[in-house]
Amino acid sequence: QQSKTKTLSGLGNLNRLLPTGTVFLYQFLSPVLSNKGHCTITIYKYLTAILVAVCGFSCFFSSFTDSYVGDDGKTHYGVVTSKGLWTSEDSKNVDLSVYKLRFGDFVHGLFALAVFGVLVLLDQKTVGCFYPLSDSSEKTLLKVLPPVVGVVSSALFMFFPNKRHGIGYPSSSTDSSQVSKSGGSEVSLTKA
Repeated sequence: QQSKTKTLSGLGNLNRLLPTGTVFLYQFLSPVLSNKGHCTITIYKYLTAILVAVCGFSCFFSSFTDSYVGDDGKTHYGVVTSKGLWTSEDSKNVDLSVYKLRFGDFVHGLFALAVFGVLVLLDQKTVGCFYPLSDSSEKTLLKVLPPVVGVVSSALFMFFPNKRHGIGYPSSSTDSSQVSKSGGSEVSLTKA
């Protein structure tokens, strides 16, 4: 029981690497769409598979988003491209080209997908919908998978630190921010 609690708390720490809205949506809809793990009718399997696919894509895609504080003092979000940040509206005093696409973004995207996969595998309702696990298999997953993903994540994030504050992730004004003075006013930027 104690090892299960430690493992789940380790998974809770990994959850911070995922977009919170996506995790909430998955945890909220999973019991409903999987019929609490009893997929006696085929439609429940399809609905659960669609939920996992959409949430997995959201975790991956969110790694390619970032935010900045615009001229109006509000936080604006955009998609990271090879030329910089692509947003719905341009900011005159913010250089969006500093938010260029990096190799680390792909690493973070793939790893966010892996962490979400661990979350799905540890959800008894979702796993039970596709294939029921025996108690020994479930215990092995609970003991092995989260620590392995935790060690790999620590190593990857040491080599590829994430400085993006994209959609679904908490924004930060203190770490890795830059202040640009322009026209007497200060605009805070989150630098990639």
